[in-house]
Amino acid sequence: MARIPLCAGINHFHKTPDREWFETDAVLRVSLGNFVFFTILAIIMAGIKDQKDPRDKIHHGGWMAKIFCWVVIVFLMFFVPNGVVSFYESISKFGSGLFLLVQVVLLLDFVHGWNENWVAKDEQFWYMALLVVSVVCYIGAFSFSGLLFHWFTPSGHDCGLNMFFIVFTLILVFVFAIVALHPKINGSLLPASVIALYCTYLCYSGLSSEPRDYECNGLHNHSKAVSTGSLSLGLLTTILSVVYSAVRAGSSATVLSAPDSPRAGADKPLLPFSKADEEAEKKDVPRPVTYSYSFFHLIFSLASMYSAMLLTGWSTSVGESGKLVDVGWPSVWVRIATQWATAGLYIWSLVAPLLFPDREF
Repeated sequence: MARIPLCAGINHFHKTPDREWFETDAVLRVSLGNFVFFTILAIIMAGIKDQKDPRDKIHHGGWMAKIFCWVVIVFLMFFVPNGVVSFYESISKFGSGLFLLVQVVLLLDFVHGWNENWVAKDEQFWYMALLVVSVVCYIGAFSFSGLLFHWFTPSGHDCGLNMFFIVFTLILVFVFAIVALHPKINGSLLPASVIALYCTYLCYSGLSSEPRDYECNGLHNHSKAVSTGSLSLGLLTTILSVVYSAVRAGSSATVLSAPDSPRAGADKPLLPFSKADEEAEKKDVPRPVTYSYSFFHLIFSLASMYSAMLLTGWSTSVGESGKLVDVGWPSVWVRIATQWATAGLYIWSLVAPLLFPDREF
């Protein structure tokens, strides 16, 4: 990979870059191809309201043609000048941040839906299940926090920044429970406990991304294993977020729903259609789509950016830490910022109905 002839006729180097530069460049070019492909599909699918629209067949079919177009677009990206790739690298940081925000919103939507589903059963067994899961999550959060103190605040070193991150995470854990259980807040312990555990994981993810030569990173002796584990978990959460976003795109419970979606307001948009829908189909009335096709592909576009940043360590970790993936101070602050955004959005989801009782959230 140290020599990529496709770039030779376009880019001229005063000094041939090292192998790591070409590896990062290749990842960015493939990511750019994915971004272009899904963005084009998102534009094509904009405004589809019913399944009589000819574009509906493009969304659900034509797989061989779409795969061929994807391969061609990715191939063409290796002929793009370095300036374009550098610009894409810059905007990918913002696109990745937006994707992380989408992950947070979807997580909040999931835990609130989970809680409502079990509470709606109105049976003692499910109430006990809520309590058990909540207690387990809180035990996990506090136990994990203890390990963070052990791993990232070694004795004999000034680790004030790591101490701040961990203590602030514990404060958030308590704040979530206090706010959720406040008499004036219509909250529940289950979402608070799940968000607390997730924020603790984000703290660990951020601290484990610190450079391996940083004296407060106690995982430096297991750097390769930690890097591989962080990469695998990051890619897994990316895939799950993309799939879940597609499933929830037409649900009224999420703020990511298309505002003009014909199915907006449906509690279970992906369940079988109602009898009214079946009768409409018999009368050859156009059947509305169950989610926004354009939003579906837009999520994949943002995921392409995020995957590129994850694989390249936000385009800086290669230079800082050799071949380690997702390691470096940019990765640390991205995780910490995501934690703060998660905490802010969760607290807002609880407080907003109290502040604006006339509005539906």
